[in-house]
Amino acid sequence: MSDKISRRKVLAGTGVAAIGSFAGCLEDSGNGNGNGNGNGNGNGNGNGNGNGNGDALDSYTVGMITPETGTLAPYGQYNLRGLEMALEDINAVGIGPDDLELEVSVQDSESSNESGVNAAQRLINQDDVPMLFAAVSSGVSIAIHESVVQGTDVVQIAQSSSGASLTNYPDLLRPVPSGAGKGAVMADMMYNDGHDTIAITWINNDYGDATGDAIESYFEDELGGTVAYNGSHDPGESSYAGELSEMAETDATAWAFVTYADEATVMFNNAFDQGYNEEVDYYGAESVIADTILENTEPGSQETLKGVREGPPADSEVYDDFAERFEAEYGNSPTVFSAYVYDAVHWVAMAIEASDEFTGSAIAEHIRDVTRPPGEEVRSFEAAKEILQDGGTPDDIDFVGAGGPGQLDENGDPVGVYEVYEVEDHEYIIRDETISAEDL
Repeated sequence: MSDKISRRKVLAGTGVAAIGSFAGCLEDSGNGNGNGNGNGNGNGNGNGNGNGNGDALDSYTVGMITPETGTLAPYGQYNLRGLEMALEDINAVGIGPDDLELEVSVQDSESSNESGVNAAQRLINQDDVPMLFAAVSSGVSIAIHESVVQGTDVVQIAQSSSGASLTNYPDLLRPVPSGAGKGAVMADMMYNDGHDTIAITWINNDYGDATGDAIESYFEDELGGTVAYNGSHDPGESSYAGELSEMAETDATAWAFVTYADEATVMFNNAFDQGYNEEVDYYGAESVIADTILENTEPGSQETLKGVREGPPADSEVYDDFAERFEAEYGNSPTVFSAYVYDAVHWVAMAIEASDEFTGSAIAEHIRDVTRPPGEEVRSFEAAKEILQDGGTPDDIDFVGAGGPGQLDENGDPVGVYEVYEVEDHEYIIRDETISAEDL
């Protein structure tokens, strides 16, 4: 099932499925004749609103694959909220001289590689979208890129993937900092807290593997510490007592968890039953902070948990304004991942605005430029559009969004900033400090 979203809708419930708002399908998407590859007579930006084959566009439609079900569903919900807020701002202005709306056709990855790839095939091969937001899980993002996107002109932005291995795919862009930096920051935090021997457990996928390796590499090679255990665990298990027992048999004084909400819930409950939480200190990546974890674990089970997650730059007025608006709309605080999606949707809108045609190659030509200097710093699509309408180019735009400065490099990675979280009285506390991997 695909939801097509074009403007902010107030969620009717607490689940992702409450989005459920179809904004009206394109009557003429310009791909009905099956080619979509010529450049026709129009371009959607002043030359007849063509989409590559001469047919008129009613709006610009791109795709998004995000987990609405499965273990990553809690993170998918924040994706959709960031998307809604971005579309509200962009569509209040409109793209091109006809002020057309940007629409996003959303498909559920079901938190799995196979479902994510199937969704990408539908969006690209059947719906002919020139651009795709995909996905949350690094493994799903890479699977989509390798199986569907690679070798085409489609632009892919992995809207919430932090896995270090994505750096190896320079055409796979993302607003999220690389997990390599996060691994280094986690290692440095544990070492500076007095731990010279640690254990790491990571979920058995690309994200977990790469992040676990990054922690081990920095902890041993740069800091001179010892990693007594560095092992994987499979997703979706009902117990992880065996893995935890192996960690407990080492002399590690700190345990690092690189996993997802469902798996973390089981692990923390298993560890609490055995009293491990009183024997070692816990450290976590961004993926082990979720309301569902607290709701399904015992108070006191995570009182030593400390970790890092991607965060906005310190004293960011842009993020503060975004967070205030998010809380007013949804009744809770955002994570920076909502801001990353918000920013990435703006990048795409600006690239479309700057392009002569609505194609993947045209979007790809401009999307990096709008995220980095030397252009004029802007904080809204409206400001960027004014520059372009006044004869400026993407080089004249430097968009600084709610998630940070962006500044995509040659590998498609942005500048990385991290914030520190802890658990106190079974609640998450975000510390008033940020860490940059570049400063280590």
